[in-house]
Amino acid sequence: MPEKEATARIKINKLLEAAGWRFFADGNAPANIRLEPSVTIKSSDLDTLGNNFEKTAKGCIDFLLLDAKGFPLIVLEAKSEDKNPLAGKEQARKYARSQNCRFIILSNGNLHYLWDLERGNPCIITSFPTPGSVAGCQKVTPNPQRLIEEQVAGDYIVLTQRPNYQSEAAWRNEAERPGYIRTNKLRFLRPYQLKAIHDLQQAVKDGKDRFLFEMATGTGKTLTAAAVIKLFLRSGNARRVLFLVDRLELEDQARKTFAALLSADFKTVIYKENRDDWQRAEIVVTTVQSLLFNNKYQRLFSPTDFDLVISDEAHRSIGGNARAVFDYFIGYKLGLTATPRDYLKRFNSTNPSTRDPREAERRLLLDTYRTFGCENSLPTFRYSLLDGVKECYLINPTVVDARTEITTELLSEEGFVVSVTDDTGEDQQEAFKQREFEKRFFADATNRLFCKTFLENALRDPVSGEMGKSVIFAVSQSHAAKLSHILNLMADRMFPGKYRSDFAVQVTSQVPDAQQFTINFANNNLLGSANFLPAYKTSKARVCVTVGMMTTG
Repeated sequence: MPEKEATARIKINKLLEAAGWRFFADGNAPANIRLEPSVTIKSSDLDTLGNNFEKTAKGCIDFLLLDAKGFPLIVLEAKSEDKNPLAGKEQARKYARSQNCRFIILSNGNLHYLWDLERGNPCIITSFPTPGSVAGCQKVTPNPQRLIEEQVAGDYIVLTQRPNYQSEAAWRNEAERPGYIRTNKLRFLRPYQLKAIHDLQQAVKDGKDRFLFEMATGTGKTLTAAAVIKLFLRSGNARRVLFLVDRLELEDQARKTFAALLSADFKTVIYKENRDDWQRAEIVVTTVQSLLFNNKYQRLFSPTDFDLVISDEAHRSIGGNARAVFDYFIGYKLGLTATPRDYLKRFNSTNPSTRDPREAERRLLLDTYRTFGCENSLPTFRYSLLDGVKECYLINPTVVDARTEITTELLSEEGFVVSVTDDTGEDQQEAFKQREFEKRFFADATNRLFCKTFLENALRDPVSGEMGKSVIFAVSQSHAAKLSHILNLMADRMFPGKYRSDFAVQVTSQVPDAQQFTINFANNNLLGSANFLPAYKTSKARVCVTVGMMTTG
């Protein structure tokens, strides 16, 4: 229908102009959109151009998008709104070949694909790429074979200039010799981290462009990611990498790690601190929330700005609004997580538990494995807590059972039942469940028992003998304040005059400088240091009580 054809054409015009493409010269900037030679337009035609454009004598009115020097850069194949843009795929490929173009856009005004003929299949995009972004893409010639064949050994990543050691074990043997002076900080990839890289290389060899590393907390996901980044940049398969996190503390932690490991070859920036020069960096670190704010990811970035997107805590980056950021950028995608979400494991699509016909699609979108191209709940690489414990890289957690009659009832099916008098004076019974503890139901005796149990069972620092640095998770900010207060009172009785309310610290968003508290705690100087031994560098504050700020990293 002419109306659908014209509407599609008008939408495409607006999308092109929004991305910085020009039908007409603008000052010193020449036009960079050219139509088929037989088609000429005037500025007054822009709003109506396109009536019956698929029925013209020479077929579809193709757009030829030009680079800064006026050479063909992108072929845009337009279809009417009632047609799938992929229908014009082969026609566009022939035209692109004739114009020596590497890139193709297929669009019907509502659905759009970007096709890099040197990479593989068309990718869905929600905005058209900018001229500068595509020009940058053209400078990268993908060569998966180089990535596959790159030799990645234990010394692939180093902190500083290193002596000639072939392995971490060789260096440690040298370090144990009398008179050895350690002048270099070294970081060797552990065997399982090397296997993660090698498994990714195999996945690329198998034609995949999405990967998932399922690695237990404490096994060095960021270090492994640094090796992946170096692999892609060094092999020429990426010119710029986006590292997405969902916590401010993880943002700064990742930047420092990448700067320490890769600064000799590549520049790392945090986007919000370097809004003007991020394009001159090879590694850009930012929070998902920063890109979501005011749709910044769409307004200020192009879908082609990054060749590799790494999602830290990947199970959270594909849910809710964060999904839009993840899907916006095209290219290779790597997910890092200790806790992937398998939404299809026990789901029977023929007999779903809900009548919502979109339930299967919803679960597919939220499923960590399928999002990163891993079928049958098998990630690209997996290293579990049990693996880490078995190989002596991790310590199995010790569970201490502490309960009162109240907590036992809270955990029961019936819940903790209490009698209350309502507004009319009638006696009523109300049941509280586990999730309502410290939210609707408060029990000071239970809180004191938890704190007492912690102090009696906490491991001691082997050097100073004080309580080991610990993190306690509360159910709310009010609960965190209560626990901190109880712990400080108990610490005063256990260690008279030592802490003066510095033993436990509330670290939540209500507390000023809470973000800095987490950094100081990691650096062993929260509220000072050396409380027991003057020459020993360890945090004076021993416990951080938080709700959600220190759950990762």
